[in-house]
Order: sequence, then structure tokens, then C-alpha cells
Amino acid sequence: MRRKSAASVAAVLASLWLAGCGTIDRPDDGVIRLTTQSWRPTEDPRIRAGDVAQVEALAEQIGARLWAASEGRSILALSGGGANGAYGAGVLVGWTESGTRPEFSVVTGVSTGALAAPFAFLGPEWDDELHGAYAEGRTGGLLGWRSFAALAAPGLFDSGVLKDLVEAYVTPDLLRQIAIEHDKGRRLLIVTTNLDAQETVIWDMGVLAKQGGDQAVELFRAVLLASASIPGVFPPVMIPGVDGQGRLVEEMHVDGGVITPFLGIPEGMLTVTTPTRAPDGTALYVLINGQIGRTEVITRGTLPAILARSYDTMTKANLRTGLAVNLAFAERNGLTLHVAAIPEGTEASSLDFDPASMSDLFERGRTAAAGGVAWTELKGPMPEPAVEPVEIAPPVAPE
Repeated sequence: MRRKSAASVAAVLASLWLAGCGTIDRPDDGVIRLTTQSWRPTEDPRIRAGDVAQVEALAEQIGARLWAASEGRSILALSGGGANGAYGAGVLVGWTESGTRPEFSVVTGVSTGALAAPFAFLGPEWDDELHGAYAEGRTGGLLGWRSFAALAAPGLFDSGVLKDLVEAYVTPDLLRQIAIEHDKGRRLLIVTTNLDAQETVIWDMGVLAKQGGDQAVELFRAVLLASASIPGVFPPVMIPGVDGQGRLVEEMHVDGGVITPFLGIPEGMLTVTTPTRAPDGTALYVLINGQIGRTEVITRGTLPAILARSYDTMTKANLRTGLAVNLAFAERNGLTLHVAAIPEGTEASSLDFDPASMSDLFERGRTAAAGGVAWTELKGPMPEPAVEPVEIAPPVAPE
């Protein structure tokens, strides 16, 4: 399976130069004025990282949920990781089986974590949907040659299979259930990257769900699709918005993991240095859809190998930085930080959407969580991850 995965990644990255052939027409001034007036949100669910007031309001809202509770409350943060999201989905299902899965006050999702986040937010009753999305073969053909679209779109592959998956699970009933939980004070937050503004955008999906109707369903789907759209692999998603002058415009959104590997403690809270003791039992759970530790290998001197190795190195470094910052906050304020990740030595690739591989990863995650060994409490200082030597198999031509 490693040989097949390596070949798939190499084939994807070796074809990157073709992606310049497909484009999205946009005016030079960067503003696209929509011709339709049909999209007009009753309340915009966007929280822009560059808007200090919005970020501070989100931090205050979440802080109130965590600190004002008579009992400890928890945040669940689901990271990006492409096909490795199958492991995280398995962890959630196995966690239910263990009988120890809490109800979270806040659930956040980035990239593949965004696809799982609505089900994680709604609780164990939606575990069948998690299994169906990640372990029942619905990703087959996601990166197949029939989906190759570099000549027609700004991405190597069209997002048809991914879009169909999102549409199958994001239904009016899903939004109604999320709206009910939102009214209880719980929050579901999804992260995308606005390429136009080069900033993280946090979407309060409960605010969107409460608006109801076809427009809310379509925007909900677009946000999930955008958050999971790996730049260069899948096309970006154009999402309507309102600019500072009140005009309807289109924004270009891609994978939330471009800037934010996971959304744990909101930035507006992380920057507060005065400790405020949280109620006993308050916890942050970070579910990493990937591996954290460094792996020492001899990188082959080919473009695909160098690009893949660089991307993997950057992703792991960003994850470790994010964990260190959240750990420092947790220790200052009396929270516990728990981390689950794919065990080192397990064969896993974020671009290996082969159904059999994803089903295997799902089962590994389920077994680990059901057995009570998926989660580890992280305590500072952040340890330097162990280095595990790995032998690289020779490249194999795609089938």
C-alpha cells in the first residue's frame, strides 16, 4: 500500500505545472460584483481574523461558555489531513463505544476536520454518518484520472466527488439539528482561508444554520467544500460576501489549513496573559488527522519528492507550534490539553483516498479510542518529537 500511495502522491505533484492552464476569470481590481441579488444573509456568519472586534467577541463568547459553567466544559478541535481524516472519524466512533466521549461546548473543524465537525458536534447519534462518509468507499475516484481537470480548472482534479459527498450529508435536517444545539449555547466553528485577504475566516455554522432555507444549505455546503479544498489539488470555492461598502462580491476560499492547522483556543483568548482559572474538568481535545513527530528519511532528488517532503515538514511544524501555544494557555489557566494523532510508524498519506486504506485507518482510530489509548494528555514543555527512521520504497508508475 505504501508503494501505491507514494506513486499517487508523485503523480499528483509531478502534474502541478499543468494547473496553470485552468483559470477563474476575475477583474484586475479584484472586486467581482455579483449580478444576482438573491444572496443576502440575515446575519453574516463570518468572523474574520483581521477584524479585531469580531475576534475579541468570539473569544468572549467562548470564554463565557468555558469559565461560567458550574462544571467543566470542553472544546474539540479537528485538524486538517485529507484522507487521514478517516482516522479521526474512527476515533470519534470508538470514543462513543468506550462510553467516555463528552458533549463539547465548542467543536471546530479545519479541512477534512470540517467535514467531520458537524457530526462530532451533534454527538454519537450521528456516528453512522461519520462511518459512511469516511469508511464506506465514497472517496473512490476522488483523485482518479477521470477527475483530472488541470486543463479546465485551477486545480489538478475537479471536486465533483467531494461535492457529492458534502451534498449527500449536508441536509436541511442537519442544519435544523445544529440550530437547536446553537440555541443551547454550543458553538460549531469551521475555518477557511480567504486568499483575497490572506486571512483565516472562522464561520459560525450555528448562525448560518438558524437562517434556514435553501440559501443557508447551499452556503453551508460551500463552506465545508472550501475548507476541504487543498490548493492546487482541488479548485478554490467562490463564496458570496458583502464588502465594506455594502456591495455583493465573491471571495476566493480554500483549505483552512493553509494558515490554521487546527482551531483550539481562539486567538483573542490566547493573547491574554493574565491567568483566569477555569472550572475543574475544563479541557481542550485536539484530534490530529495525521502524525506529529519528525520522520528521518533520505529525500529523493526529484521535484515530486521534494515538494511532498517540504509540505509534510511544514505541516508538522505548524501543528507543533499550534500545540505549544495552546498548551501554554492551558497551563496558565488550568485547562487540560489532550491530543490524539495517527501513531508514528503507521502508513498514512493525506492524499491516499483509496477506500481500502481509509477504511483501515478508520478502524485503527476506532480500535484505539474504544480501547482507551487514543488520547494522551499533553504537558509542557513541549517535548521534541522522536525521530523514526523510515525506508523509502522506489517509485512505481501509476496504474
